[in-house]
Amino acid sequence: MASAHSILSEAGIDEIDKILSKGTTSVHVTALDGLVNVNSLFTVAVFVGLSLATPGQRSLEDSGACDAGEDIVKNLLIFEVTSFSAFLFSSLIAQGLKLAIIINNSNELHDAVKGHINNKLLRLGMLASALGSIMGCVFLMLSMVNVIQIRLGILSCGVSSTVKTTLVLVGLVSTALAIYISTVIYAFTH
Repeated sequence: MASAHSILSEAGIDEIDKILSKGTTSVHVTALDGLVNVNSLFTVAVFVGLSLATPGQRSLEDSGACDAGEDIVKNLLIFEVTSFSAFLFSSLIAQGLKLAIIINNSNELHDAVKGHINNKLLRLGMLASALGSIMGCVFLMLSMVNVIQIRLGILSCGVSSTVKTTLVLVGLVSTALAIYISTVIYAFTH
């Protein structure tokens, strides 16, 4: 039986890289598919937020002093467009990586999940795509805070429903982002 050292010296680093990547390429394609699908759902949320960006809209709070001003509506629009841009950036990188895996690594359609791709490029692309998704989530959360202020009253009024809803949104999204970032860092370093 051959030892691991003799296998390593006979095969060479490039051959080992090919062997390892053949088993993981389908996992990468599946991960990229998932990322694109999630980004698509978030993009729908962006357009829902954009539909609420109408100047002069009154909040559900009785006091007119708690109505959102044009600055909040303007920020909503800026955050929504920035969020959309980040999700589009992330999705395009993920789709490009998927396309590269499939085109560069298969002669036949059923071989697409077994191909070889430069692991450094793949990891860098996946990291860039993940960063785009993270930035998209941050700006989507900021835009949703503005939607809350437009619909329930501005935060500076101290309206209970506005404060509670904002705290729940920021708390849950921040926790989810922390878990996602930890997972991305773990995946990138291992």
